[in-house]
Amino acid sequence: MMEPVTAKEPKLVFLNEALGTELGLDIDALDKEYAARVFTGAEAQSEGGLLAMTYSGHQFGQFNPQMGDGRAALLGEVIDIKGQRQDIQLKGAGRTAFSKGGDGKAALGPVMREYIISEAMHALGVPTTRSLAVATTGEYVYRDAVLPGAVLTRIASSHLRIGTFQFFAARGDIEGLKILADYAIDRHYPDTKTSPNQYLGLLEKVISAQASLISKWLSIGFIHGVMNTDNMTISGETIDYGPCAFMDQYDHNKVFSSIDRQGRYAFGAQPAIGQWNLSRLAETLLPLMDDDEDKALEMAKTALDQYGPIFMASWTQEMAPKFGMVPNKEPETDREIIRQFLSLLQKHNVDFTNSFQSLTIALMNEEGLKKVKAIFQEDGSFDIWFEQWKARIGSSEQEISVACKIMTRANPIYIPRNHLVEEAIDVATSKGDFSFMEKLLKAIGTPFEKKAGFNRYELPPKPEEEVHQTFCGT
Repeated sequence: MMEPVTAKEPKLVFLNEALGTELGLDIDALDKEYAARVFTGAEAQSEGGLLAMTYSGHQFGQFNPQMGDGRAALLGEVIDIKGQRQDIQLKGAGRTAFSKGGDGKAALGPVMREYIISEAMHALGVPTTRSLAVATTGEYVYRDAVLPGAVLTRIASSHLRIGTFQFFAARGDIEGLKILADYAIDRHYPDTKTSPNQYLGLLEKVISAQASLISKWLSIGFIHGVMNTDNMTISGETIDYGPCAFMDQYDHNKVFSSIDRQGRYAFGAQPAIGQWNLSRLAETLLPLMDDDEDKALEMAKTALDQYGPIFMASWTQEMAPKFGMVPNKEPETDREIIRQFLSLLQKHNVDFTNSFQSLTIALMNEEGLKKVKAIFQEDGSFDIWFEQWKARIGSSEQEISVACKIMTRANPIYIPRNHLVEEAIDVATSKGDFSFMEKLLKAIGTPFEKKAGFNRYELPPKPEEEVHQTFCGT
C-alpha cells in the first residue's frame, strides 16, 4: 500500500473530458480543485491509500525477479458506461515500496509525453492505456535539472503484465499463479473458460492480442522503446510510454531510446521481441497447462509457433489498406509489394507517414506522380514498383477512386512528431504555457482529417529540429 501524499499546490491543467464521460464522470459538476487533489493522490478514494503493484521482468534480456510500481499506484477501479472494468492509476504521486530510493515523483515533461502519445494512439485505432488528466503539483523534482512536478492519471483495462506472471512463477508459487491466471481469464478472456484447456487458451489469446498490437505499431511507424516483459500487457494494450517515438524518415533499424544501446528494441525488431516475450509468458503457464511437463511444453510450442502466421496476417491486414489494396487470395503478392515500397523508403530516407499521402496524390494525377518521382530521386526502381502496384489495384477510374478512399481512411495526416512533442513540453515547462500542447492534441485527436491552419503539424522536422534520442523520464 502507498499512503496518500499532499501536493503543495495541485492544479488540474488537462482533463480528458471525452474519456471522463466514457468513465461515467459528470464533467459539468466536477469540482476542479477537488479533482486536482484526487489526481495528485491527495484524496485517495480507496481504503488504506493507493495500491502499488509488484511484478518481475526481463529488462533488456536480463531477469529481475523483484520489481514493481516505483512511481505509480492504483487509485481504484470503475465500471465505464459500456460495462467494462477500468483501472485508474496515478503516475508520479510519490514513493512506493518499489521506488528503490527514488522519490516516486514525475516531471511534467514525461507526463505530457504519455498524455499526448497515448491519446494519439487511441485516435489511430491502436489498443492503448488512456490518459484522463494531467495535474501539476506546485513542486519541483530533481533529475538532470530542476523540473516542475506533475502526476498523470492513467486508465487501463488492467495493469496485468507478463512480468506479473513471472513474479509468481519465479517464486514457485503455483497457487498464486493460478489465482492470477483465473483472474486474467475472468477479466479479459472469459470465453476461454469453455476451452478444453483454459490456460492454454489464455496463452493463445495473449499471443493473438500482442501480434495484432505490434502489427499496428509497425503500420504507423511507432517504436515503443522498452519492450521489457514488465511493459507488455496481458490485455494487448500499449503501456508505459517512456522513450517511445514515431519515425520520421523510414528506417527498419531505427532506435530512439537512449538506454537501448544495442538496438534490441529497434523498430523492425519489435515483432521478434514480441514473440520472445510471449515465450516468457508461456514458461510461467506450463505448470497450469498440464502436470506432465513434456505435454505442457508441446502445447506451448504449438501455440507459440502460431505467432508468426498470426502476426504476418495481421501486419498484411494493417498495411494493405495503406496502399489501397482490397484483400485478395494472394496475400504474399501484396506483402511483396509492401516490402518493396518500404525498401525504397529506406534507400531514399523518405518520411514514412507522408509517403502514403504522396502515393494517394500520385494515384490521382500526373502532376502528383511527378512530385513523388522526385522524392525518390527519379529512381527507376520506383517506376517499376509503381506500375506493379497500380496493376494490383486496377487502372479504371472507379478502381482508382476506391483505392484512394481506402488510403485516405488508413493513412494519418497527423502523428505526434517528436519535435512537436518536445516543443510542447519545452513551452509548458519553461513558460507554463499549454496552448501549443492543446493545438497538438487537436491535430492528433482526429488524425485522418485535414485541418485548416495545421500545415505545420503534418510536416517532417527540419534538420535542426530532428530528435535523435528519447528518454524514459523516470
